[in-house]
Amino acid sequence: MIFMILFWGLIIFGTVALIRWLIQSPGRRSHLGTGTGFDAMDILKKRYAEGEIARDEFETMKKEILR
Repeated sequence: MIFMILFWGLIIFGTVALIRWLIQSPGRRSHLGTGTGFDAMDILKKRYAEGEIARDEFETMKKEILR
């Protein structure tokens, strides 16, 4: 009886985990291997928004990234 409950619990858990993984945004799923989830442009935009870099630096780095 306990094994039957455990079996069905694992089946339900696995199904829920699979569905959650499938409905994740494709962009997020592709970044899983990078470790951070950010690409260079995201980091650059964040630094500009926080005031770490000036507009001219932002534009220069943006051109460099988009090459």
